Amino acid sequence: MNIKLTFLGGAGNVAGSRYLLEANNTKLLVDCGLFQERQFASRNWDPFPVPPKDIDAVLLTHAHVDHSGLLPKLAKDGFRGKIYCTAATSEIAQIVLHDAAHLQEEDAAFKKKRHQREKRKGPHPEIPLYTAEDAKATAPLFAPVNYMEPVQVGNGVIAEFCDAGHVLGSSMVKVTVTQGGEHRVLVFSGDVGRWDRPILQDPSIFSKVDYILVESTYGDRIHWEEPDVCDSLADIVNSTWQAGGNIVIPSFALQRAQELLYHLNNLVNENRIPHLLVFLDSPMAIKITEVFKRNYDLLNKELMDHIHPDTSPFDFPGLKMVETVEESKAINHIKGTVIIIAGSGMVTGGRIKHHLVTNIARPESTVLFIGYQAVGTLGRLIVDGAKEVRILGQYYPVKAKIIQLRGFSAHADRNDLVKWLSALQKPPRQIFVVHGEPESAQSFADFLRKYKNWDVTVPKYGDEVILD
Repeated sequence: MNIKLTFLGGAGNVAGSRYLLEANNTKLLVDCGLFQERQFASRNWDPFPVPPKDIDAVLLTHAHVDHSGLLPKLAKDGFRGKIYCTAATSEIAQIVLHDAAHLQEEDAAFKKKRHQREKRKGPHPEIPLYTAEDAKATAPLFAPVNYMEPVQVGNGVIAEFCDAGHVLGSSMVKVTVTQGGEHRVLVFSGDVGRWDRPILQDPSIFSKVDYILVESTYGDRIHWEEPDVCDSLADIVNSTWQAGGNIVIPSFALQRAQELLYHLNNLVNENRIPHLLVFLDSPMAIKITEVFKRNYDLLNKELMDHIHPDTSPFDFPGLKMVETVEESKAINHIKGTVIIIAGSGMVTGGRIKHHLVTNIARPESTVLFIGYQAVGTLGRLIVDGAKEVRILGQYYPVKAKIIQLRGFSAHADRNDLVKWLSALQKPPRQIFVVHGEPESAQSFADFLRKYKNWDVTVPKYGDEVILD
């Protein structure tokens, strides 16, 4: 057997997932994510380590920008193959990439003006990484497939997409390579979801695998140590309302926003929180919520049994969908407590920055983080306790109450990951621990070595391995 695997992202860090698999004269790229950490941003601008025109296909696990966000640049630089993924991922990814392109364009224009005013240059070109036209040109490359449907992606190379239970349409990708009558099975975990979640199905499991790339975002953490999400959310809303402040929630548009709406819906219907105005200030999240409504068949069966044909679990009285910039700006002139949900989830761009400018220096307001904050992002600086932060070129004191509620995480914790791996009937030949900060990845690798006695590797960015 001669299979080569190269780690081009999501190795030694969380974002920028990219794994190059070469077998039988076929080059496959599993995911093509955007690096979101400030210290790795230059990698987004670097030429691809392998010419995009030489890549035969992309296997996309899901639509989050840290897994899909460099696809327009890949296509702009010469990729002409197919992007295989589920139908829901295809639909959502195109929304995400179009939004990401607009953010790139707005960010580039804003920085150009600011740098001219400050008479300096930034570390990267003052142009967008890719444009809305580039994102649009990527759309015809998407090739939707069904869950559990084998797809031939090369000579003797079969890919199969299995439900990851992470976000709507998310997949683990199982690749079977056949050479000289022998078979090798590789599984790319993408982002592994959690069991018994309120919206999605449980993650798929596997009985026989030769090589596994497993994420480790929370490989050093156990979620059950955290309080109940609904109780915590109710306490936060009620205490902030009593203080007279706003609840500002940076949120990822995919899955996190919909799960938050689901919980707020329940709290409102049960009268556990005051009936406040809730603004979903994210055109992308609004569009993705509509995709959820069109794909109820992918949702948790228990949830489906309680959905009335004329109602949605993601809607309730007082919820306002904010489309335009003018509507977004008007929110900050409202007197009294409101809940503002806006992107981006790690505060790396988008409308959330403008809401933070208005609220972060107000002791009566709460900034509630419900998603993972990567090292080097503004969100991480805030949750790590920064006393002052730079937002849109200006410095603001952090006086608002800062809360990080981890119970919303769509990522498996250490116990979930071990449960997923324990379905294997025999040890894999090798496990590669990826998509985690160094401490988390190393901690999870050490845990597997100690308790499973498996061959575990924590690859670094750029590492190449030959799989036999």
